[in-house]
Amino acid sequence: MAAFATAALRGLTRSVPVLRPILVGLPQRSHHLTPVDDELFQRTTISLLEKDSPHVMYIDSYSPRGFTINGNRVVGPCALVPHSVMQWNVGSHQDITEESFSLFWMLEPRIEIVVVGTGDRMEKLHPEILQAMRKRRIAVEVQDTPNACATFNFLCNEGRVAGAALIPPPGGSLGAPVPSSHVE
Repeated sequence: MAAFATAALRGLTRSVPVLRPILVGLPQRSHHLTPVDDELFQRTTISLLEKDSPHVMYIDSYSPRGFTINGNRVVGPCALVPHSVMQWNVGSHQDITEESFSLFWMLEPRIEIVVVGTGDRMEKLHPEILQAMRKRRIAVEVQDTPNACATFNFLCNEGRVAGAALIPPPGGSLGAPVPSSHVE
């Protein structure tokens, strides 16, 4: 009986045609891709749907009026330290002094790096300010505000103890999202 069933199944499998999808016009990938092959496909973008840790600071967007940080709007210049956002009493990069950076070295755990956003373009800080921060073993990264926001997000996502001192860019679009990570 088993031999009869097996013979019947063999006959069925031979009589059923194998349907294979034919993809016309689409490139076929093999197990090994070269950069030329990859260019035939769309680039991949990574979107942050849910933060890994709700305790991580994240700058969502910026505008000439201020910032959106973890979904909360902050008007004007601000200073970010782990788990806190504060108004920062500066009008431009020329108003930044050693005293305006003092909050970054008075905190525990110790801030490793402060990312400074100086508006719509990178401006140099006074050498005395940078020397005072170096003396306290705090690195300072000065950038234009859009790049400073992205750098701060990256450092926080990496688990670094980072701070940010941000001045809203005077120009640009309202509510511009902070550039996110993407693979190209």
